[in-house]
Formats: sequence, C-alpha cells, structure tokens
Amino acid sequence: MTDETEDRVRIDKWLWAARFFRTRSIAAAAVEGGKVQLNGERTKPSKLLKVGDSLNVRIGPYNWEISVATLSERRGRAAEAQKLYQETPESRRVREERAATLKAEHQSNPFLKGRPTKKARRDLIRLKQRHR
Repeated sequence: MTDETEDRVRIDKWLWAARFFRTRSIAAAAVEGGKVQLNGERTKPSKLLKVGDSLNVRIGPYNWEISVATLSERRGRAAEAQKLYQETPESRRVREERAATLKAEHQSNPFLKGRPTKKARRDLIRLKQRHR
C-alpha cells in the first residue's frame, strides 16, 4: 500500500468492523441502496473513509449520525467497535426516543403472539362492522 491509502479504509469494511452490519456484503448492499451517506452524499461501497468523515447510517427505523474516530478493517469485540466512531448527542437522543416509542407501541398491541385466534378474529370483524 502507498502512504496515501494506508490511512483509509473501504466504507463497507469499516461499517462491518464497527458492527453496524453482520456481514460485509450486507454493508455493501446498504451503501449501494442509499442507506449510508458519506458527508451528506450517497456513496459507493468501495469509497475510502478517512478519520473525521461524517456518516449517516439508516438501519430500519433507526438513524445514526456519526463521525469516524479511528479506522479498522478487522472486526473485533463490540466494546472495541464502539471506539471506532463518535455519535452526535442529538442522534443518540432521537434514536433512544424512537426505541422507547416502538417499545411502548409493541406493548400496547393486543396481538403480541402472532396470528390472532378465531375468537379474536371474530371480535375484530364485529368491531369493524360496528364502525361502518
């Protein structure tokens, strides 16, 4: 490697090493699909990251706004992976609020255990017919 590329890592490798995605191919697909933005713009999986770059990573209902603190191509323990980036306080607050909201919505759902029973289906049908 040359001196210029020694301090850079592919974005898909870094996202995998930082434990945002389980596999590198899933990380590459997320970058290709526009779920990851580098410095506010769409990017390719082969784009090289450097320390100080800002990333916006969207996974499901959650959104991380982070800056790259250190680079790594190797996947380590979760505690080591968290040292690879710094999340903005605003991003963390919004993400935690979203998680609490989703948890509250899930707990208030009367059909937590999958498919409704025959009685529950009949009750739903009666309820829908009353509101017509």
